[in-house]
Amino acid sequence: MNIETYASTPERILLRIDWQVIRRLDGLLQGDYRSLFYGYGVDFADLREYQPGDDIRYIDWNVTARMDTPYLRQYAEDREITAWFLLDLSPSVDFGSVQTHKKDMLVDFVTTISRLLTRHGNRVGAIFFGSRIERTIPARGGRIQVLRLINDLLNRPQLSRAPFTDLTPLLRGGLGAIKRRSLVFVVSDFLCAPGWEPALKLLNHRHEVIPVRLWDRREMELPDVGLIIPRSSRIVVVFPAPLRPRNA
Repeated sequence: MNIETYASTPERILLRIDWQVIRRLDGLLQGDYRSLFYGYGVDFADLREYQPGDDIRYIDWNVTARMDTPYLRQYAEDREITAWFLLDLSPSVDFGSVQTHKKDMLVDFVTTISRLLTRHGNRVGAIFFGSRIERTIPARGGRIQVLRLINDLLNRPQLSRAPFTDLTPLLRGGLGAIKRRSLVFVVSDFLCAPGWEPALKLLNHRHEVIPVRLWDRREMELPDVGLIIPRSSRIVVVFPAPLRPRNA
């Protein structure tokens, strides 16, 4: 994506996303909208015989035993989705080149997914995290909610100065704040202290979790800057080597 500067207003960012992304996806997404959660938020509708390719998780084993033929349960789908963004906004997310920062990509991602979901009547919410949970935006629908998310991201003050953060409080905060089973995006560069994996697994047990990793090419390889001579006149040789996020 081509990224604009932070001088952009929420309205300009949303308009750019609408033109560059949403309009292109409209034709691709038609007729491909279905429930994300099997067996959740659905009402029983009917029974029918099993056909090759059907999901075996829907087999009604009691009816199958009585009829001596596999039968599937059919449900009336609840299409309403509640999505949450657990956003790592620690200082490492501000890293990037002159053209783009990881935070720019985070803003564009949140805008795109929020716009796609709210256009179909779904709700989105967010939890902002630096070194602690700073703000929780309740899940709501509509274009105004998308603009609020963008505005709060653009105008969020820099509170944390730690080079690495601990994602465990963010994930546990999501467990406590999100009551209804939801689609949860964990957006981070995962340059963080170890030990967050158990909290992520528990979150994934209760919700449909999609981790989204932000990264910059310069985090993976050092630039070729040549010989570096510090003020002390000692010669320092830098060997380019990949830098990898901890436990990502």
